[in-house]
Amino acid sequence: MTDSVTSDGATIGYRQIGSGPGIILLHGGMQASLNYMRLAAALSDAFTVYVPDRRERGLSGPYGDQYSIAKECEDVDALLDKTGAHFLFGHSSGGLIALQAALTLPSIHKVAVYEPPLSLHGSVPMSWVPRYEWEVARGELASAMITLVKGLKLSRVVTFLPRWLLLPLTKLALRSNKQTLKPGDVSMEALIPTMRFDQQLVKEMDNSLGSFKAMRAEVFLLGGDKSPAFLREALDALSKTLPRVERVELRGLGHDAPNETAPERVSKELRAFFS
Repeated sequence: MTDSVTSDGATIGYRQIGSGPGIILLHGGMQASLNYMRLAAALSDAFTVYVPDRRERGLSGPYGDQYSIAKECEDVDALLDKTGAHFLFGHSSGGLIALQAALTLPSIHKVAVYEPPLSLHGSVPMSWVPRYEWEVARGELASAMITLVKGLKLSRVVTFLPRWLLLPLTKLALRSNKQTLKPGDVSMEALIPTMRFDQQLVKEMDNSLGSFKAMRAEVFLLGGDKSPAFLREALDALSKTLPRVERVELRGLGHDAPNETAPERVSKELRAFFS
């Protein structure tokens, strides 16, 4: 089923599945709620899982004025109030929001994050952003997608293949994606421009590691050993800073494990932590 909540005048829509204690799943950049339904389904026999679309995606309204990490946390707070959930999971930039929300919202008892791109004095690559923004402005969305994936080194295959080969393959993938959409879904093409707001969150939270010493919630850090070094470094730093923390590294997995390659495996770790 789907439902929604109002946060600062904006509609935040979400998908709901399962029964039991409530968990909110926050998606990462260039993703939407639909991309996490396999993970939600794998948890649904033990938990009520709420999967919101963050602003400008799917079931939710626009970013609005003065978009920031604080605005994202306000949206989480509205969801917590509506659902009564006390558990939170965030993937990638959703993990940044989850950490900051758990730091500031006492109703969050436990928070799990998969590879939040917490920047440590500029450790998250940003040199690709100007080209990406230029390509988005020109409507060259396939090129923009290649630029950001190469820039962040999120895929070893994409990192090493030449652009002239990747471009027709990416355009074909975007067309195929459009043909598989269901009502309420959002296309990958529509998600590509939203990445600039996720990068805004990364910039805003640069050098904020020390603030997490005050975290009261229990924190579970997850990551894969195939992910880019800057993501593993962020987890290393958080594991040394957070006062109540557990960390697991999943062998053979990369950054896309929760939403694409291994949501069932990730769900087993989440189930153990939240139980």
